[in-house]
Amino acid sequence: MALRRKDIDLKAGTVRVERTLVEVTGRPLHFGPPKTAAGVRTHPIPAIVLPELREHVKKFAQDGDEGLIFVGGKGALLRRANFRRNWVRALDKAGLKDVRFHDLRHTGNTLAAIAGATLPELKERMGHASDRAATIYLHATDERHREIADTLRAMAKAELKGKKRSGTQRARKQKKRS
Repeated sequence: MALRRKDIDLKAGTVRVERTLVEVTGRPLHFGPPKTAAGVRTHPIPAIVLPELREHVKKFAQDGDEGLIFVGGKGALLRRANFRRNWVRALDKAGLKDVRFHDLRHTGNTLAAIAGATLPELKERMGHASDRAATIYLHATDERHREIADTLRAMAKAELKGKKRSGTQRARKQKKRS
């Protein structure tokens, strides 16, 4: 993905993905469409990231609507090899090891799932056309299971407040009505 200035709306806090940078060994870099139509999408940027992104754009992005947001040290397109060197250097500086860049996508989408994103929402966020690809991010966690149990408890408590019949009794009564 090679974002241009026109792909990011810093006032609205959104990013639009509509193309990808294709790098094939022995061939020149070129822009092309995402793998599937689902890859074209617009999403909000978390507000906590916007101040840093604004600063990055001001200091490092190329000029003009077509100017790239993320470029190499000399202002050129990021190639896989020099991105990897910079990534490893950044990990060392942060005291992290064995973190692949793609792990950020996995972590972000897993957190979105924990925050309650549904399968269709995850597919849209990631630009996936298939359920299978998006299901990878739907990890169950002990914390999420506790939240579900607490929500079910609160729902049951609210429903049962002041009522003496059990849930089964109420369900049977509703079934008789229909």
